[in-house]
Amino acid sequence: MQRAADTRLVIFDVDGVLTDGSLFLGDDGQEYKAFNSRDGHGMKMLQASGVEIGIITGRTSQVVKLRMDSLGIRHLYQGQQEKLPAFQELLRTLSLSPEQVAYVGDDVVDLPILIRAGLAIAVQDAHPLVKQHSHWTTPSRGGRAAARDVCELIMQAQGTLERQLNSYLQ
Repeated sequence: MQRAADTRLVIFDVDGVLTDGSLFLGDDGQEYKAFNSRDGHGMKMLQASGVEIGIITGRTSQVVKLRMDSLGIRHLYQGQQEKLPAFQELLRTLSLSPEQVAYVGDDVVDLPILIRAGLAIAVQDAHPLVKQHSHWTTPSRGGRAAARDVCELIMQAQGTLERQLNSYLQ
């Protein structure tokens, strides 16, 4: 919980974290992905609580850009076969230390950032090596509200969750 309390930036992978990892390709080459609406709302609440969100993904997709735009996420890095340089750029841009960053991943390509992040998080169905090197594993699977689990954990640790939820009871 202390690591979550110190978090100022959460970085999410996309495939396998914000989606279930399935890739739908049309005959025209168009790529389709399914995002969980609860994840999106958790991300909006987390941003409203003062925590930045970033996305680092190995693939490039217009649908990811559209989804992140709709959530107001400004820090989007697509086509990052090597994810560590994007992580380091985000640290410089936001003047943060690795200890102030949570990273959420699901596969071995996420390990270079996971082992450096202050709070390393694996989704429930992540690769065993990712789980082994994480501080916490979400109760939900990737694309099935795992990002919401992360957002609520951080808001709980920072004392902002109750305020965010109570705003809907007005």
